Amino acid sequence: MRAARLLAAALLLCAVAGCGGDGVEPKQWAKVVCTALAPWRNDIAGLTAKAQQQLGAAKTPEATKTNIVDLLSGAETASEKARAGVDAAGVPRVADGKKVAEQFTASLTKARDAYGNAKRTVSGLPTADAKTFYGKVTAAFATLKDEYEHSAIDPAHVGPAELQQAFDEVPECR
Repeated sequence: MRAARLLAAALLLCAVAGCGGDGVEPKQWAKVVCTALAPWRNDIAGLTAKAQQQLGAAKTPEATKTNIVDLLSGAETASEKARAGVDAAGVPRVADGKKVAEQFTASLTKARDAYGNAKRTVSGLPTADAKTFYGKVTAAFATLKDEYEHSAIDPAHVGPAELQQAFDEVPECR
């Protein structure tokens, strides 16, 4: 009886964890990925809008620095949360599913790291000379833009046709 319970528990665990190496159905995988990405996009948009308001009101380089560091920290955290959510989606059951899953996770890792690099750069900038400070902030954001663009991945153009179709059909991805 105890062996039967252990076997049942193991089977349940495998069903939940996706054991067996078969991967996750494409629609389910797309749903989980898009569910992880939607709040991330909203967070980034919200943080950007908030930062624009705060930066407009900032009167000193110190206040600007605080606002920018807060924005970048929030974007870094949101990107990590999205990365973890996408990673938790597992591997889609399609040709090269592992590669596709790794591309999505790597993309979000690069986005997270881009925000983190910019945060550390701006955080370390001296504010005594406003002109120099703002010039270096501009340079930090140019680097962020470049790093962020290199992280971009378009779910509609990744993976085999059945996965692209899943992204098109799943309501969470619209």
